[in-house]
Amino acid sequence: MEQHERILCRLSIRDDSYVHSLLTDHAANQSASYLAGKTHALVQLAALVASDAAPPSYLEAIDWARSYDASDDELVGVLIAALPSVGVTRVVAAAPKLGLALGYDVSHALESRGT
Repeated sequence: MEQHERILCRLSIRDDSYVHSLLTDHAANQSASYLAGKTHALVQLAALVASDAAPPSYLEAIDWARSYDASDDELVGVLIAALPSVGVTRVVAAAPKLGLALGYDVSHALESRGT
């Protein structure tokens, strides 16, 4: 059995010990994903966008992505890449949350433009 097949089986049967290790150990999660650090971090950010996560959730994701030298342009690029899959509503909702996590208050900037 190939590794990806073992992983699919373990996830499909909800192997609790395996899932727990993936949820509690960032290094184990990244290793099991077979993704490079930056890619892994950007995928996690995309999942936050897709799930309409709360603003504080973005802070940790941004920190992880930056630890792998992800630029702000790449972080915002996640919104563009996710747009066709998650839809306009999710991306529009995520944009100000991501902005705040990056230290940019989109709402304030928009209000200032209007005056």
